[in-house]
Amino acid sequence: MSSARPAPSSPTTIPQHVAIIMDGNGRWAKQRGLPRIEGHRRGVETVRTIIDATRELGIRYLTLYAFSVENWKRPQDEVGALMSLLEYFLKRETKTLVKNRVRLLTIGRTQDLPEVVRKQLDAAIAATAAFTEHTLVLALNYGSRTEVIDAARAYAAAVAAGKEKLNDNSWETFSRYLYTGVHIPDPDLVIRTSGETRVSNFLLLQSAYAEFVFTPVLWPDFTKAELASAVDVFSKRERRFGQTSEQLSPAKRA
Repeated sequence: MSSARPAPSSPTTIPQHVAIIMDGNGRWAKQRGLPRIEGHRRGVETVRTIIDATRELGIRYLTLYAFSVENWKRPQDEVGALMSLLEYFLKRETKTLVKNRVRLLTIGRTQDLPEVVRKQLDAAIAATAAFTEHTLVLALNYGSRTEVIDAARAYAAAVAAGKEKLNDNSWETFSRYLYTGVHIPDPDLVIRTSGETRVSNFLLLQSAYAEFVFTPVLWPDFTKAELASAVDVFSKRERRFGQTSEQLSPAKRA
């Protein structure tokens, strides 16, 4: 395990890491009199568009909330269809990820996914492991609360093994045991589509200082222009991280 997380993003109008709660596939389909799965299929096409858009905009990390721990409660036929779509996406897109030098990582309890999906994930991760320019993170069987439980368990095991000190009360140390570990920086911008204004157990700890943009656009209709608009909103916000405006900008003290 590396000893340090990626450095925080420097002041810029472009976020280093954008995380998206992809919401609204079912409503998109319902509005058109289509089965819910058609909305999910259209959502997969949007994923392709947004992966390309983040590269073009200079965003280095993109995390997509693809399947939550709560999603297992959905009807079994829908869950099965989602797993099949995930397998299809991985089979189809791995070559494109390699071509565009995009590294694939995952966060969540991926060991509980169907074996056929795990095999495709492992193959895609291995095929893209050498790339560092851009990273796609899929949150699969993910939830922040289970992440904290898993991190606390791993941290306690490290303390018991003498690898960590029990009285080391630093966030930097504990955060290395989160799913994001040392390889994925905290998100600068979190976007949720479909008009919902909740975070649904997504990156709760990592997004402590993120900017949030909630858009009424349903995920299948989310375009590069919509992403650019959210980035523009981000660029106009002042990120103080607990400091004052005057501390951040000496000119304001004059």
